[in-house]
Amino acid sequence: MSITQSKAEATTERRWLSGVGRQAPTAMFWAVCAPLLEGVFLIVQAWFLANTLDQAIRVGVPLAQLWPAMLTIAGLIMLRAALTWSGEQAASHASETIKQQIRRQLFGTLLAKGPAWSKQHPVGQLTVSLVDQVQALDGYLQRYVPALIAAVLLPLTIAIVVLPVDWVVTLLFLVSAPVIPFFMALIGLRAEAANQKHQRVLSRLSGIFSDRIRGLFTLSLLGRTADEVESVRAASAGLSQTTMKVLRIAFLSSAVLELFAALGVAGVAVYIGLSYLELLGSSFSGFTLQHGLFCLLLAPEVYNPLRKLAASYHDRATAKVAVHELHQLYGQLPQLGAELPMQHGSPVVRFYEPNQSALVQAQRFALFSPTGVELLQRSDFALSKGQHVALMGASGLGKTTFLETVMGLRPHATGQLSFSCDPKQVVLIGQQPFIGLGTIADFLRVVKPEATEAQLWQALEQAQAAEFVRNQPEGLQTLLGTRGHGVSGGQAHRLALTRLFLTDPEVILLDEPTAHLDSQTRDAVLQAILKFSQQRCLILATHDEEVAQQLQQVWLLQDQTLVQRGQA
Repeated sequence: MSITQSKAEATTERRWLSGVGRQAPTAMFWAVCAPLLEGVFLIVQAWFLANTLDQAIRVGVPLAQLWPAMLTIAGLIMLRAALTWSGEQAASHASETIKQQIRRQLFGTLLAKGPAWSKQHPVGQLTVSLVDQVQALDGYLQRYVPALIAAVLLPLTIAIVVLPVDWVVTLLFLVSAPVIPFFMALIGLRAEAANQKHQRVLSRLSGIFSDRIRGLFTLSLLGRTADEVESVRAASAGLSQTTMKVLRIAFLSSAVLELFAALGVAGVAVYIGLSYLELLGSSFSGFTLQHGLFCLLLAPEVYNPLRKLAASYHDRATAKVAVHELHQLYGQLPQLGAELPMQHGSPVVRFYEPNQSALVQAQRFALFSPTGVELLQRSDFALSKGQHVALMGASGLGKTTFLETVMGLRPHATGQLSFSCDPKQVVLIGQQPFIGLGTIADFLRVVKPEATEAQLWQALEQAQAAEFVRNQPEGLQTLLGTRGHGVSGGQAHRLALTRLFLTDPEVILLDEPTAHLDSQTRDAVLQAILKFSQQRCLILATHDEEVAQQLQQVWLLQDQTLVQRGQA
């Protein structure tokens, strides 16, 4: 990657992060304004408190006459607490709203890129991007942004208010306060690098752990469980080390801040004390108790916004690294406030065209692999209701890619693809159907929640799956493991086919539906599919010539072209 490209990406990421708060403008506006108002009321409170103590100690005003002032101070304290609470609530609401928008956008991007892209990345890495890396923006939105605005405006406001009281105290504020952000920036460079390494290690550990869990059964069979446990333990130890480095830098930045803040407050206290003792000459004498207390009460508050900024400064570094990782993974940052992203580079897909007699029609339809290799040259084809096609070709030529692209799961295609039916009536059953944790009945009812038990058994009969389900101890209530653990490949495929018979599709796309079956079961399943598809459009990818001969047409995918071969 060139330096110019890296700078351009960094600029894009910085602008995106700066503008992310605008996606919840009302809540973020109050989250920023509440600390500023709280600081203004703090100045008023300090003046009332200093004046009340001056009246009580120096002037000797009776306590009964000071009750209104004390009640005012108590009211200001409660008002400040309410402002702080409301600001934190607004920041929390804004953060949750923005994170939800970002996750929806990222999930839409994930779906738009399709399974070909997602299979190239570990599940753990994708999960971390949707959960942890988006969550990393929480501290930036809730703490850093409000603290940054307060740190810029409040110290300057306090210095201006103190200027008529004593210009030397104002000068001390203006000299000592900017030193803190300077050292914070120096430490922040190191913190950002540490956070970036931490995010990479976390993502890698998540990917390793997820992949090992998925392959646990295979590792057990090969006797590699102990070795993989050690590799996960080593990766976990690496994460612990990077976490401690981040924490060490965070504590260092806090220590530097506290040091300079303590020196600033001490400088103001020493100056006022020496002035009271008239050790600085007549030009620096004449302080009243109220003036001295007012400056001393506000001295810590000049550094308090900077202290909060320093405490949340690592949140900014974490957020920057998270945004960078998202940018690198997805190749783009979410378009906040926009609709879910469309599939870039995919064919133009149109639905609801009643004037067309064909259910599926493609014009100049070309297909490419994720790496850009052409799998199918520009082709035109059309399929009508009741038309059944067998898609054949050698392994690796793109039959699965063809079906998944027609379904809309892969973006690597050009041309125009039209459907004259509802998109919900297009069904694809792939070679490796996903089976999640749950019972057989739960798995089947995903496509038809209202299905009765009799309807489930009828569909199982059609898919030649009823016998092995009846042989299970719990029948339909048999618990399936993740990814179909506990059933064979052929049984898993027949369960997936069972869901086909519970639906009412117009276009059916099947990828090797009989690959794991013996000849007798294959013929029974195929006859059930053909009977079910009599008034429907069917594309069935297969290597089996006997299966292909039972369909009306055979399309051969060879030399990047579709060759149609008619059948009886």
